[in-house]
Amino acid sequence: MNDFKAEPPELHAAMSAAAARVFASGWYVLGNEVKAFEQRWAAACGTRHCAGVANGMDAIELALRGLDIGPGSEVVTTPMTAFATVLAVLRAGATPVLADIDPESGLMSPDSVRRCLSERTRAVVLVHLYGQMRDMPAWLSLCREAGIHLIEDCAQSHLAQWDGQAAGSLGTAGAYSFYPTKNLGAIGDGGALVTQSDPLAARVARLRNYGQSERYVHPELGMNSRLDELQAALLLERLQWLDRFTERRRTIAARYDAAIDNPRVGLLARPQQPKSHVHHLYVVTCTARAQLAEHLAAHGVQTLIHYPVPVHRQAPCAELRRDPLGLPHAEAHAAACLSIPCHPQMSDADVARVVEAVNAFR
Repeated sequence: MNDFKAEPPELHAAMSAAAARVFASGWYVLGNEVKAFEQRWAAACGTRHCAGVANGMDAIELALRGLDIGPGSEVVTTPMTAFATVLAVLRAGATPVLADIDPESGLMSPDSVRRCLSERTRAVVLVHLYGQMRDMPAWLSLCREAGIHLIEDCAQSHLAQWDGQAAGSLGTAGAYSFYPTKNLGAIGDGGALVTQSDPLAARVARLRNYGQSERYVHPELGMNSRLDELQAALLLERLQWLDRFTERRRTIAARYDAAIDNPRVGLLARPQQPKSHVHHLYVVTCTARAQLAEHLAAHGVQTLIHYPVPVHRQAPCAELRRDPLGLPHAEAHAAACLSIPCHPQMSDADVARVVEAVNAFR
């Protein structure tokens, strides 16, 4: 599903030089590398601010805490996501409410979210699942009419764009993950929060560092969630390759869209705009998923499932409130979805091999 060893040698050489630069500096936490990356990433996202944090889950929690969304507040989000999305809401002290998905795309359904709203709803966490932004005017309108915050979970959607605006720049805040397998990945954990809001950015900068406003002065209780200098330096180098790697993902996905032709294998909805999908994952659906995965493995094609157990089927979340009409589309998707390789180190021959194997399944 990924092949880091096949990345360009010049990228690895640049990363080694960046690491040496950090070692030589003697400054390893909240130094110039973090500042430089925050400036570069904010510029790339088209936001006024970026705060480097420890991981993507912390970025969501810090967004909620920075907006005083905690005990007594509800946050609507999707059950079809990495568990970290919902765990961040719980860690902030708020109550997650789960909405169903659109079966055509796998993304959260605005109609379902409306059924989940209550007088306690303070925010929607919109997961740009698999790397795609969809129906952004509808989401902005929904949150504006309800008087609630839109927080974008951009863990899989690095620099996806809607009408020229990057993921994370349309809502109150955007939360990014730089886990190694992400489109922009570190060599370990890392994350960032981006926002246009001066007050939110200032507060998150305090909260990520124990709630400290100046050295040894803590006006509020915070947490330890800091992007370290080494990861920031490595991300600065990897960021220079993000555009070309993203275009390669789009080329591979377009080939799959055009060439996969098997009545047993379903494809998700196509991107709504040319740059609205960055194809962190390419997901197909199949009611005989286990057999399809076994068939592909026999043909040398690795697969993964994102995600086989929806959040409301996880033991700690079994009692969470959800759409009063239930979550049937999320459950059906979780039972049928299968991710096939779509990463920038794939050759054209690799792509053709995947297509041939998928089409040969019976």
